[in-house]
Amino acid sequence: MVKLTAELIEQAAQYTNAVRDRELDLRGYKIPVIENLGATLDQFDAIDFSDNEIRKLDGFPLLRRLKTLLMNNNRICRIGENLEQALPSLTELILTNNNIAELGELDPLSSIKSLTYLSVLRNPVTNKKHYRLYLIHKVPQVRVLDFQKVKLKERQEAEKMFKGKRGAQLAKDIARRAKTFNPGAGLPTDKKKTGPSPGDVEAIKAAIANASTLAEVERLKGLLQAGQIPGRERKPGPSEDGEEEMEEDTVPNGS
Repeated sequence: MVKLTAELIEQAAQYTNAVRDRELDLRGYKIPVIENLGATLDQFDAIDFSDNEIRKLDGFPLLRRLKTLLMNNNRICRIGENLEQALPSLTELILTNNNIAELGELDPLSSIKSLTYLSVLRNPVTNKKHYRLYLIHKVPQVRVLDFQKVKLKERQEAEKMFKGKRGAQLAKDIARRAKTFNPGAGLPTDKKKTGPSPGDVEAIKAAIANASTLAEVERLKGLLQAGQIPGRERKPGPSEDGEEEMEEDTVPNGS
């Protein structure tokens, strides 16, 4: 494992990405803890922490400029409190393929009012009952969840499910969190890697080459990590097409 030092930050690749944001590339260093990011001098719109060994999403200094955090393929099982104070402009958080197991572990995201784009694909928590509706209820500012736009019908279902005293109790029951944080406890020691067959390589290259935005690139990554090949993913049925949420000027407040 490699400690995240000011020297490493200085030496890491820095570039302007496809959407003309300044990005810091910290992929694949096996970093265990987020620290020393004050050395970035708040000069980046995006930081890529993919393919490291990070277990808790915290340790950020005040970074007013940062909009995008890519945290794919880590070991994250906890999210720190009060992230909105350190990351007031965060709009996109990609947590694909981590170890988040309980819905309550995602509650701290509710306070990041700027957050509109979130992926929690390939985390154990996605198998929880009411996972998607709970997140829509708890983090209502999110408009795209797991690379799928939040539908108006889903918002209505979430509001109905968690309405009143009974709904509040249901939310409390399904959001139980572990009381203590033990970095080594209950985490899988080996992640099964999945990848495309040799015959799919050209299709993947073409899809990524044709992507025009960072969000589209990350959508393609999410599909690949879920074992799907771009262009072959499941298409929504006619009923789903008609339910897509109309853009609103305001986002409903969460509880």
